[in-house]
Amino acid sequence: MSLRSRTCRNVCLAATSVVLVATIVLVILCLTVFKAKDPTTTVNSVVLKDLDLALNIPRLSVDVNLTLGVDLSVNNPNKVGFKYKNTTAFLNYRGTNVGEAQIGSGEIFADRTKSMNVTLTIMADRLLGKSELFSDVVAGTLPLNTLTKVSGEVSVLGIFKIHVVSTSSCDFRIDVGNVTVGQQHCTYKIKL
Repeated sequence: MSLRSRTCRNVCLAATSVVLVATIVLVILCLTVFKAKDPTTTVNSVVLKDLDLALNIPRLSVDVNLTLGVDLSVNNPNKVGFKYKNTTAFLNYRGTNVGEAQIGSGEIFADRTKSMNVTLTIMADRLLGKSELFSDVVAGTLPLNTLTKVSGEVSVLGIFKIHVVSTSSCDFRIDVGNVTVGQQHCTYKIKL
């Protein structure tokens, strides 16, 4: 074998080895460091911003105006950014959607937490249609639920895009007498 062909063979082996090692390192990084992790949506607090109640005894009805401030945090534990789409936070009373708020699209950078303050206003006509409302107001508590679903994608090295959905649901009660939020319990679900 001539010197030239040996040199050519060595260069080809070296180039193949470099490509093979780079591919192995890239696969290991994708499976460990850049592996998509679940973004977590946390409801930090639910604050009663405004509550106006009026009992109409002759008609056995309640006039309601309720505004809630919900402080959400979405944590992105990934080593790459998480881009999320426009979404909606819902307010439910005994299984019926009675309020909602829009959350605009955005991005949460790697290893960061983004706070979102959302104002939910009750749609009084939907709330007043519930027969349990009068008895709940007389009892002094309104059981409510907030549901927030944030969906988006994590892009690993600009090659792999992984769809992620993070959902939080919080059950809480509003004490009508002293106009405060109490008995809050939240559950979280993540889907890759």
